[in-house]
Amino acid sequence: MLTLHAADEVRAAWDAEPLRDGAVAVEGGRIAAVGPLAEIEGRFPGARVRRWPGVLGPGRVHEGPLPDAPSPRERVHEVLKSGAVAVVERYVDDPLRSAAERNGLLVLPAPRPAVLAAGGRADLAVLGADGACLATVCAGRLVHRRR
Repeated sequence: MLTLHAADEVRAAWDAEPLRDGAVAVEGGRIAAVGPLAEIEGRFPGARVRRWPGVLGPGRVHEGPLPDAPSPRERVHEVLKSGAVAVVERYVDDPLRSAAERNGLLVLPAPRPAVLAAGGRADLAVLGADGACLATVCAGRLVHRRR
């Protein structure tokens, strides 16, 4: 199933110029296209459209220890709620690694810049005007939505 994630602004990288009224087409766990919403809708007629307020960009990398929580699963969920789709390996022990992998969270040897590009893994974050994460998409799956 193809889903278009549309937002007021889309940024291919967090330091890139914003694309107003943009969209990211996601098919399975991969990005099919990034561009203006009207163009993307024309390329993928009939696709499900999720409209988000705020700015849509690449999922973040959590670079420190995972937040405290009662279980590894809940610690991973706290990271996902921040818009992160990856964690740095040195902060992840075996129970956390298993929980991360079950939830599609990447475990990276070192931080790396994230970008939205066709063919890349569909890892997205939507940030509100206050910088809070409104939604996180990890490998094409909506794993967090702020209510």
